[in-house]
Amino acid sequence: MEIGAICNIVTFASAILLILLILLQQRGASLGAGFGASGELFTERRGLEKSMFNTTVVIAVIFALSILATLIIG
Repeated sequence: MEIGAICNIVTFASAILLILLILLQQRGASLGAGFGASGELFTERRGLEKSMFNTTVVIAVIFALSILATLIIG
């Protein structure tokens, strides 16, 4: 298998994982907070939420690097 094809597979897989991780994360404030209701804006991530956030950051970096590698390799 050629390295360009591997970069394409990594890009596609990381894009799918990134979409899923972003959609699974909970929002800090509800919809009512946008209309003036009280809501917490700054909360501390704990447990599974923190690890999911960190995983999202890692997958985003992998996605960006795979796109860059695809552009350089061709």
